[in-house]
Amino acid sequence: MRRIPLFATLVVIAAIATMIALGVWQLQRRDQKEALIARYTQVETLSSSVPWPRDAAAAEAALFRHAQVRCNRVLAQGATAGRNQTGTMGWAQTARCALDGGGEATVALGWTQAPVVKPWAGGAIEGLIAPGEGGSVRMIAGKPPAGLQPLARPDPRDIPNNHFAYAIQWFLFAGVAAVIYVLALRRKLRA
Repeated sequence: MRRIPLFATLVVIAAIATMIALGVWQLQRRDQKEALIARYTQVETLSSSVPWPRDAAAAEAALFRHAQVRCNRVLAQGATAGRNQTGTMGWAQTARCALDGGGEATVALGWTQAPVVKPWAGGAIEGLIAPGEGGSVRMIAGKPPAGLQPLARPDPRDIPNNHFAYAIQWFLFAGVAAVIYVLALRRKLRA
């Protein structure tokens, strides 16, 4: 027993326990994400509108709901990769707007085959609130301005739920760490 390195053994046990805990946490996150996707799938069928979210908590509650905003002033326009309702890849024309009472909103106005930005003067627009970049939200316009085609509807089932794969990875890491440590320990004890 004196030949078994105590400190190294404790470090490996702590690392393995941490990896197993992370795997269990990922399984819990999978269940939470499945419930979230189910909730989003249910609320997307509601026809009532919600106000444009002004903070992170309101943004999560408003995802996949109908909303209407009034773009008082177009701050910027651009184009990003996007699909139309038939699934054809092209360009989603976007606008960043200044809203009544302060704040901003990003609106995906519609789809075009070419990345040429179609000028938009702003005004009232309605659509679905969808996830944006970096945890933000954006509106996918229900009726695009003239010259643009409708974008593909956001689908809650497109939200990635890869927590099960992450859990398996953590459990495998823990198993590999245990096997490597046992092999290293056996080699040390033989020497």
